[in-house]
Amino acid sequence: MRVAVVDIGSNSTRLLIAEVERGGEAIESLVRRSQVTRLGHGVDASGSLDPQSVERTWQVLVGYREEIAEHRCEANLAVLTSAVRDASDGGAFAARVREELGFDAKVLSGDEEAQLTFLGAMSGRPPAVEPTVVIDIGGGSTEFVVGTGRSAGFHVSTPAGVVRMSERHIRSDPPRPPELQALREDTRGVFLAHLPEDERAPVKRGIAVAGTATSAAAIELELDPYDPARVHGHELLLAAVELLEARLAEMTEDQRREVVGLHPDRAPTIVAGMILLTEAMNVTGLEKVEVSEHDILYGGALRLAGAG
Repeated sequence: MRVAVVDIGSNSTRLLIAEVERGGEAIESLVRRSQVTRLGHGVDASGSLDPQSVERTWQVLVGYREEIAEHRCEANLAVLTSAVRDASDGGAFAARVREELGFDAKVLSGDEEAQLTFLGAMSGRPPAVEPTVVIDIGGGSTEFVVGTGRSAGFHVSTPAGVVRMSERHIRSDPPRPPELQALREDTRGVFLAHLPEDERAPVKRGIAVAGTATSAAAIELELDPYDPARVHGHELLLAAVELLEARLAEMTEDQRREVVGLHPDRAPTIVAGMILLTEAMNVTGLEKVEVSEHDILYGGALRLAGAG
């Protein structure tokens, strides 16, 4: 069956149109789009959605709706995550998406987000035979999902994301060392507070999904244009992520916009992203992670087809 999944996140708004085997795992990606819309801008400080961010996101959604109609999709799902979940007016925005755009829009709880992310990350690969953590660094939150086989066990959504942490700590361009240190300590504290030792200790393998991890892979591979086939399955060493973090933190935002492999719209938040990825690997004891293009979009597609 042909399905469409829209991920309305805190930093980006993404679309997947795919053919999915009913009840199965075979997924053929037909269309994949991503636009940095920063819906989560200001939510950490104000507690509500910024009108300009809403308008940016809305225009992207209108375009996605037209593309979905052109592809005659049998079912659709729009998942709304941290920004909408945390904003006082998030429910009203989700209702507008349902009523005016005709999307089956659902504000995911942190647990639901983690489950769909794990389902997507495990698609197209053998079941995990050892405890595996899927790390999903978003704009407003970071999800950790630990599981074996194809089932998520422990899962948690932590209130640390690239938009939230950038807005909270970075004031200078390029960021000053004390700002970076404060961001790092805040991130580590959040992760440790939400990840019990007995859940972290057994982890033997890591899979990293979403924009921070795929950007890190693309930068390391110097991809221009972006090539998802080369990014998917790329192995990122902790030492390499630390080097990327140091390199990007020394640049101004304008200089980061010119980095090969980095989409210019991610330049404002990529330093925070590298710190979050570094700390995520540190707290889970990982020296390397595998980057995956299969994420919550794939999980949503599988769920629409009756899998998972």
